[in-house]
Amino acid sequence: MNDILAQAAEALNEKMQGADFPASAKFAITGLGGIVLDSSGARVSDDDADVTLTADADTFQDILSGELNPTNAFMSGKLSIDGDMGIAMQLASALA
Repeated sequence: MNDILAQAAEALNEKMQGADFPASAKFAITGLGGIVLDSSGARVSDDDADVTLTADADTFQDILSGELNPTNAFMSGKLSIDGDMGIAMQLASALA
């Protein structure tokens, strides 16, 4: 298992603690793999999800750290979204 992905999943679990996110989302990190977030928490996985957000590792790290707003990342082309846009917006709010 990639240490970067494991650390990112742990960071997502901390960031989402107490947030109500009943759907599933996958972060596909270019060249590294995927992290799935659902009601059970975040874990390194390539399972299917309601929405998939794809970005490079730097963009994903900037979103996690709060340096980059997910909506701005999407609008600037740094983040692509495949699937339910409503769920992606809920996730963006929960990560803010």
